Amino acid sequence: MAMSLSHQIGAIAGTQVSVDSSSITGDQAPTTINASAVWRSPVSKLRCAVRSPGTEFAGRLSPTPSPPVSPLAGVMACQAFAVERESPVADEAVAVREHVAGSAQDKKGKGVPVYVMMPLDSVNMENRVNRRKAMNASLMALKSAGVEGIMMDVWWGLVEREGPGVYNWGGYSELLEMAKKHGLKVQAVMSFHQCGGNVGDSCTIPLPRWVVEEMEKDPDLAYTDQWGRRNFEYLSLGVDTLPVLKGRSPVQCYSDYMHAFRDKFQHLLGDTIVEIQVGMGPAGELRYPSYPEQNGTWRFPGVGAFQCYDKYMISSLKAAAESVGKPEWGHTGPTDAGEYNNWPEDTNFFKKEGGGWNGPYGEFFLSWYSQMLLDHGERILSSAKAIFENKGIKISVKVAGIHWHYGTRSHAPELTAGYYNTRFRDGYKPIAQMLARHGGVFNFTCVEMRDHEQPQDALCKPEGLVRQVALAAREARVPLAGENALPRYDGYAHEQILRASTLEVDDNSEPSEMCAFTYLRMNPQLFQADSWRGFVAFVKKMREGKDGGRCWEQVEREAEHFVHVTRPLVQEAAVALMH
Repeated sequence: MAMSLSHQIGAIAGTQVSVDSSSITGDQAPTTINASAVWRSPVSKLRCAVRSPGTEFAGRLSPTPSPPVSPLAGVMACQAFAVERESPVADEAVAVREHVAGSAQDKKGKGVPVYVMMPLDSVNMENRVNRRKAMNASLMALKSAGVEGIMMDVWWGLVEREGPGVYNWGGYSELLEMAKKHGLKVQAVMSFHQCGGNVGDSCTIPLPRWVVEEMEKDPDLAYTDQWGRRNFEYLSLGVDTLPVLKGRSPVQCYSDYMHAFRDKFQHLLGDTIVEIQVGMGPAGELRYPSYPEQNGTWRFPGVGAFQCYDKYMISSLKAAAESVGKPEWGHTGPTDAGEYNNWPEDTNFFKKEGGGWNGPYGEFFLSWYSQMLLDHGERILSSAKAIFENKGIKISVKVAGIHWHYGTRSHAPELTAGYYNTRFRDGYKPIAQMLARHGGVFNFTCVEMRDHEQPQDALCKPEGLVRQVALAAREARVPLAGENALPRYDGYAHEQILRASTLEVDDNSEPSEMCAFTYLRMNPQLFQADSWRGFVAFVKKMREGKDGGRCWEQVEREAEHFVHVTRPLVQEAAVALMH
């Protein structure tokens, strides 16, 4: 019997796919396909270099040459992304369920589920799903590859754009239902920041119109540097608890927004929606906007600049200085910390010998600056926990992977971002402890990077930074999740992510793995032949976990077989996407 598109999806995914009899024509009868054996196809004459967990992928032997690989499942999504004109997608009678034998959950904690970050503009300014046909095809392809779910930004600037307390969830309702239909779980990001001006931002979504109006009336609601430059990506944490937004404080606005989200999508919480990531700063990260790329203000690997010069932050600084009997310290932040694109040794404040960062004033200022950020996180996290408690979901917070100048004594870029981390002080332990108090997940970036790939003169050490964060999370007993900071589709990055996900950071490491990994990001390049082949193998290896017992080459060979057998699906899907 010829298999329909729905049946083929089930076979590829290793899932059970139910098909409504109304969607079947001819002599086909309703049936359920379970063909997960595609992943378990025998491989002959394959030589593998088996490694122990956590060791470098070295001395690998090439597998036996395989047949030419045909176009893959992701091609249909890639083609759909290129279509400019939207057309309605007919309802498909496809209900995808996790195949029990292959799910990560049945491994009792072993293996790392992989989520894929959706495009920033998945919902457009009209609150509709953008490129609906492409989105549907792409979600189908991701599910077929064994992806656990997706991460999506739920933009404050779209949902509450028209007025305070007026919420339009239109496009997100549709997108979440699409994820549910395809059997994908969702990490929903409460995105209280502006989109545009950061690394990888491909579109612009400002803060709600009425919020921007209030910021225009009172520019000190925006983060401000020592030269008076305002940053409108995110409201200054100096006004967290002040009723500056038409009678409400920013934290009240964030809380009301999360309440509305919970009430609207109550029926999906704990089943489809499994995680709420709470945005706490620019790019959704718990940090100050110390390295803004917009208009060329900052360029890698500059030290950035402190963001504490709005009148509300200065008022707090003044009170803190007076409380320690040093009122002269409360008038301004450091005046000798250089400019955005300086290096540490260019400045008196950050230089290694006699730098102000390591003196009495520096210790006072950096303690106050970092504590303000921690208090900000505590306020929002407390609110999120109360709102989503007992809903069967995780609450997570994303922390930036600021790896440049990590090898210096002062760690200047981390200090300007609000992480009081130096050669003599652990700045990530207090963040982990804060998360532990609220049962949160520590989400960290730059997991894909290796030290030698970065500029060595800037003493970039992403691997050391990831190791430090993993140790802090372990000590605080906080689950650690990861993301790649920049889009990477090569096997070298995949191998590094696999290594980092094992959390084997020292000789005392207990058996453990990251609780999840989110892959940046779903776009046409992901669905190109080489990228998709590598991604499929990567997802499979992550799901198996470090105790999977199979070598990388064997998984790659199976991925090629997977790609080969999807050719009929690709052809049928491509035709469907033309209409």
